[in-house]
Amino acid sequence: MHKYLRAVGFSNITSKKELQKLVKKAVRTASRKSYTSLDATMDNDCLYAEYQAEFGERIGICVRGEYDENNVFSYDYCFPFLRGDKVSSIEDLSVERHIEKISFAGIVDDLKVGISVIFYLQNIITYLKLVNANRLPIHGTSLTLSALSDNGKILLPIRKNKRDIQRIQNYNYNKSQMLAAAKNGDEEAIENLTMEDIDTYSLLQKKIHNEDVLSLVDTYFMPYGVECDLYSILGEIISCETVVNTMTGETIYIMGLDVNDLVFDVCINQQDLMGEPAIGRRFKGTVWLQGYINYPEELN
Repeated sequence: MHKYLRAVGFSNITSKKELQKLVKKAVRTASRKSYTSLDATMDNDCLYAEYQAEFGERIGICVRGEYDENNVFSYDYCFPFLRGDKVSSIEDLSVERHIEKISFAGIVDDLKVGISVIFYLQNIITYLKLVNANRLPIHGTSLTLSALSDNGKILLPIRKNKRDIQRIQNYNYNKSQMLAAAKNGDEEAIENLTMEDIDTYSLLQKKIHNEDVLSLVDTYFMPYGVECDLYSILGEIISCETVVNTMTGETIYIMGLDVNDLVFDVCINQQDLMGEPAIGRRFKGTVWLQGYINYPEELN
């Protein structure tokens, strides 16, 4: 049972039998169907299929599997998805296959975050078509991130005036420039970043005795647990909408977040969110990160 099914409104799915019913319904009512052939590098030579069924605006279930020589579809696995509508990054990225099944992880080094961001790739059929056509790498791609959460809470914002906002923007810009220089081997930039981290740590150590940590830390983006595409985040809500799962009637919040200048959407079941989301407030929680690579020339 996929842990994040509840994030798109399927908290009532508790058995394999119920999951099989959902898979059959998703295949039968899919709004998007994609196919591609697999070659020997993918373990077998067959027709691979992907069915995406929406059960609310931008949320749904994706089912993947293959067709045998008798044209019979064999279900491989399924996962819940949220289709993002924001461009999160335009940095170069790479894709690696998971070991146990035909699925892929994407990796992007975005200087805004300061770490390598790893996500679960949504549009693998397009990627496989490009692999089969030997057309990779392709330049000029962008990345749309989205995330599913199974627990979170709403926090009040940190009060900032125009001068504070401008100072933060200047700081983020200067830091991204230093990170870019450090990435290219600039020793002075590496030293400056190290000293800056030490100064920040010392300042926090002094303030933490009298202030709450969440009033000092405005936003963060950190790996969570042992799985590489899980993150603990704290970010400002820049948009918020409510979606109802058309099959179960459960209410889902879809929030646009600004996390360390990385912009993406997060969905969470109303039952799993503590507090009332609103623009300007902050969301704190753990998320499973997904990504959709926008190629300059999309293949169908």
